[in-house]
Amino acid sequence: MRRITIFKSKNIDKLVFIPTVILFFAVSIFLMIGGSSLQGVLQTVLNWVTGNMGWGYMWIYIINFIFFGYLIFSKYGNIRLGAADEKPAYSNFQWGSMVFATAIDASILMLSMVDPLRYVQSPEGNVKPFSEAAYNLAHMYGQYDWGPMAWLMFGAPTIAIGYMMYNKKRKIQSLSDAITILDGDSLWKNITKKIVNILVVFGIMGGVGASVGLEIPIISNVLSSLTGLPDNLAMKIGLFFVLFVIFSAAVFKGLNGGIDKLSNAHIWTAIIFLAIVLLLGPTVYILKSETNSVGVLIQKFIPMSLNTVPNGNPSIEQQETIFYWGWWLSYMPFMGLFIAKLSRGRTIRQVLVGMLTYGALGCMSFYAVLGGYSLWLQKTGTVDLVHILNTQGQAAVISAVVGSLPMKYLMFAIYFLSCFVFLATTISSSAFVLSSFTSLPLKPGKEPSRVNRMTWVVVFIIFSFSLVLVGGFETVQTFCTLAGFPLMFVCILIIMSVFKMITQDKSIISTKSYINRRRRKKKATAERRSAIKGKLILWPKNTINKKPK
Repeated sequence: MRRITIFKSKNIDKLVFIPTVILFFAVSIFLMIGGSSLQGVLQTVLNWVTGNMGWGYMWIYIINFIFFGYLIFSKYGNIRLGAADEKPAYSNFQWGSMVFATAIDASILMLSMVDPLRYVQSPEGNVKPFSEAAYNLAHMYGQYDWGPMAWLMFGAPTIAIGYMMYNKKRKIQSLSDAITILDGDSLWKNITKKIVNILVVFGIMGGVGASVGLEIPIISNVLSSLTGLPDNLAMKIGLFFVLFVIFSAAVFKGLNGGIDKLSNAHIWTAIIFLAIVLLLGPTVYILKSETNSVGVLIQKFIPMSLNTVPNGNPSIEQQETIFYWGWWLSYMPFMGLFIAKLSRGRTIRQVLVGMLTYGALGCMSFYAVLGGYSLWLQKTGTVDLVHILNTQGQAAVISAVVGSLPMKYLMFAIYFLSCFVFLATTISSSAFVLSSFTSLPLKPGKEPSRVNRMTWVVVFIIFSFSLVLVGGFETVQTFCTLAGFPLMFVCILIIMSVFKMITQDKSIISTKSYINRRRRKKKATAERRSAIKGKLILWPKNTINKKPK
């Protein structure tokens, strides 16, 4: 009895915490034992999911995009998250900076350089590789995967959580608390809530863990180029140890004085690196390419959104889109909770438009600048990046791109610092959110227990290390794609809840009732009544028998 009391005092939801922790420990051990021999198996799994379930990923993004696009332009966009006269807690720039900084991690600093090289050598359709059309498409495609469709995926949990917290005064600790169609005490609803919470934990762990598995080898390669130390397993283990110390310190200390300091630091290092590349690189070429890419994106937006390749094998571009759709889905619960906490006092329209401007345009700028620079190096023959990618991997590509910049050692240092701080921020924040999602109801102002928080740090490190041992970009793609798959069904539940919330919102209903009352109370004139019968009367009824002056 005492043991149960002690366990409960740590506020851990055993029905969610224990199954997910055991699952990821088991998967980690399986990956460590299998090692690189599992690459072929994981590639087969990825091909099957892309070929057979790609339509599901496409449709959930289309439904989500249409629904929240409608909210932006509808009367429901005027609904404020909070009191009707409440002012936003942060300025537009502060809000946008925090949202953008938290949503992206070091992956965008890496993939924005590499993705265009994959596309230019294997363009979609009948486009000839390395042709002018191939370069145009290669520069644009990554911006689609990180653009409006992706960022509006955060709209569902953000609006649902924000509305329930600030308009309905409900305490939200996990995503299931904001899914109003699951309100009630019936058995099936309680079971569904637990399943939702488990799927959320699975998604965040799979997506964020895969991010670390992708980024550590690249950071190790960049550090090797900077210091001359060999890029081997020992260096990667050392990086994991350093990350573990940073994660532990930030998560152990909590939100104030830990995670918040990392968040404030990492956005500026990335912006500085991006600005240097733009100014010292082929500025005119990058700007011309981006202007062209905007037009190509508008032209091909609908065909790309519906491209399921029913006849033939999926292209690299289509596989990448499914991979990214799964990845964005895995971040959806985490980002929804974070953005909602920043958005009190903002209207639904302001939140969604902010995602499209600060979020989507911010990510697209990385692909515009870093992707444009990689394509310029390849096109001009300065560096054969495609050959490096095909023979040595993407870590070597990134080292080659950064090494081609002026003051390369300084650029290596800035890039390494940017990636490392990005990674530390993302994992620390994710571990903290996971500990909240797997806790029993917490009192206001109380944080999850340190036992819970530190457990997720350990799980993150072990799972990510197992992915590094397997190796290969396909490993990361497979886990991101699978992590997002069950969250498609969670997204549908959230959209249904948001629709129910806004259509029953008192401010909208009272406005409609007020307008209807005004119409009923408005005095009918003889002109109106008689006009119905075909007579045209130009003065009120009480003067109908009087001659006008």
